[in-house]
Amino acid sequence: MDKIPTTDQSSDKLHILDYWRILRVRFVTILLVFLLTAVTTTVVTFLLPRTYMSLSRISVEKDSSDIAPLLGMQAGPTAFDPYFIQTEFEKIQSQKVLDKVVEKCDLTNKWDPNEKGLDLIKAREILKKTIDVRQYRNTSIIELRAYDRDKELATKIAQSLAEEYRGHRSSLQKQRVGEGIKALNRRMEEINKKITGMQGNVDRMRTELGISDAAGEESYSIIEPEIVRRYESELITAKGIHTTQATLLEGLKAQSGEELRASILTAHPDAQLDALIRELHTGEQTVANQSIDLGEQHPRIKGLKKVVATLEGQIDDRIKGVLAGLELRVKSSKAQVEELQRDVDEAKQRESDMREKGREYFDAKRELANTTRIRDTILLRIMQEEVDLELPTESTVEIIDDADVPDKAIKPNIPLNISLGVVVGLILGVGLAFFIEYLDTSVKTIDDVERSLGAAVLGVIPQNVGSLLEEGDESPHAEAYRVLRTNILFAGRKSEDQTTFSVVSGGAGEGKTTTMFNLAVVFAQQGDRCLIVDSDLRRPSMHRYLQVSNNIGLTNYLLGQVTIDEVIQTTQIPSLHFIPSGKLPSSSMGILSSSKMREFVSEMKSRYDYVFLDAPPIMGVSDASVLASMVDMCVLVVQYRKYPQLMTQRAKEMVTKVGGDLVGVVLNNINISQDSYYYYYSGYYYDYYYKSREKEEENADKSEDGAKEGKLLAKADLGAGEDKPKY
Repeated sequence: MDKIPTTDQSSDKLHILDYWRILRVRFVTILLVFLLTAVTTTVVTFLLPRTYMSLSRISVEKDSSDIAPLLGMQAGPTAFDPYFIQTEFEKIQSQKVLDKVVEKCDLTNKWDPNEKGLDLIKAREILKKTIDVRQYRNTSIIELRAYDRDKELATKIAQSLAEEYRGHRSSLQKQRVGEGIKALNRRMEEINKKITGMQGNVDRMRTELGISDAAGEESYSIIEPEIVRRYESELITAKGIHTTQATLLEGLKAQSGEELRASILTAHPDAQLDALIRELHTGEQTVANQSIDLGEQHPRIKGLKKVVATLEGQIDDRIKGVLAGLELRVKSSKAQVEELQRDVDEAKQRESDMREKGREYFDAKRELANTTRIRDTILLRIMQEEVDLELPTESTVEIIDDADVPDKAIKPNIPLNISLGVVVGLILGVGLAFFIEYLDTSVKTIDDVERSLGAAVLGVIPQNVGSLLEEGDESPHAEAYRVLRTNILFAGRKSEDQTTFSVVSGGAGEGKTTTMFNLAVVFAQQGDRCLIVDSDLRRPSMHRYLQVSNNIGLTNYLLGQVTIDEVIQTTQIPSLHFIPSGKLPSSSMGILSSSKMREFVSEMKSRYDYVFLDAPPIMGVSDASVLASMVDMCVLVVQYRKYPQLMTQRAKEMVTKVGGDLVGVVLNNINISQDSYYYYYSGYYYDYYYKSREKEEENADKSEDGAKEGKLLAKADLGAGEDKPKY
């Protein structure tokens, strides 16, 4: 068993048809908006100034620590820093680098429209907005992009930015090495002073003891040489460690800020300090990024700055702790030296009294030798670094791609802008069409009629319909009225006794008179005796359809001036009669509501198969309401997309309030070529009749006699109306 479609399924299909109908009806609006948007976008795109982009690429590596090599120590492994590239981004856009680029490219003069010269700060801010620094595919390569209307200037800015940043990094590296050398030179001065004092003391004791400078301690010692040598060797090693640690500690104390942090991490790696520094860099980067959007005074920025300040305090505390640890090591090494010294002293204590006097001399001599050896080692290292500092060294920043002069502008993107204009224009056009349709509350579909009125649509009449007497019964318009006749007889009226009609409308110009006239013609063409009464006593127009006089008519009969037979007129259709309105009275309401009018309707109902009474718009005057109460059936004519649905609802209410029987609605003046929604109601008849006529013309060319016979039969059928089917 086939599944019957549900109401929801039908509703969905109807919605899709409604969308397509709106697009067809509002096609002109959509097209105009689309063309306006697309053309405007195209014109504006071609009028916009051209912007060029130049690109340079640099490779960036981390700087190695300088302190450890200077001290003869092996540098430890460099910890991975995920924020290194982001940090370099900020360095590239720093004040020092940008100011050099502004000066090198003479941007203060080139960017001033008044040729008076820009302020350095303003030029720097403009430069910061015209450059773009980005990482290239998760590598240590940085792309430097410069944008300007002058392609030559854009190239110069990109190239200068790379060169100035490289120079800035090189100068920083040399500065750090130079500061390390200065700290060690200061330490060397202290050691030299110490050696001078120690040398004087040794010379004094040698003179007092009468010991030759070449004399060895073994000649005065009674202790085994191996023991003394071992103690002295350990003492020398301990003193060397102590001196190295003391030198490192003094060098670190002479530094501050970022330099001290980097030196501590290199000389004395500390996991907690490294984590705090990375967290500090992250916080500073977050503050820098969000300050651009939120501003310095934003509560969130202030909170982040407090966090950064807290981290800096923790880092300072940790650095103090590391330095304190180093001081403890220095003290420990010193204690070890002292302990070894005591061991040596104890060993020498066992020497004979005659060697007791030479002990201090030889100790001083050994200490002098050790200190001198340490000094010579440090001095040699400093001399090597000073020579290397003066020589050209490989920079940690390498320009791998120089900036080239661009051939094409990157802004505006003509294909993209035009494409966006086309897409946006289409969206705006469709959106405006649906918006206008939303604001339009007129009757547009059969669903609108049935939903707002709760009445069935009996017929759909196409646009530009004239009199069927002129078009003929083979006109495609005639079929629409034949469908209307069928629906009235078999779907609208409740019994066969209902034979009097009144066609009403809410407002003027909705086509009620044409509808009633053509409907009467269709009834008459089927052989029914029909009477048309022009009861519109406000603006009668029915006599113009039949081209007859309006001097004598309904009003003359109701006033008792003529008999009923005197006002009835015949038409070219034998079964169709007509009563014009006659001379317009001063008060039509009194005439139409009279008992004689009711008697007139009753008598005409007995004489004719069907009686049609034309009436004025029901919303304008009360005549239509009076007529609606007298006839058996009322048909409401609603013009497509003319009046609001509320007006149509009130017209229906006025018919029902007076006791009129509204059998259905006629949707009039449909543009079938524009609105495909109604093709299935009326468009089929156009195709059917036009194709039939083409076939008739073809047959006429083949057989002229047959064509003439067909025309004669057609005329006979039109006149007699006997062989036509009755509904």
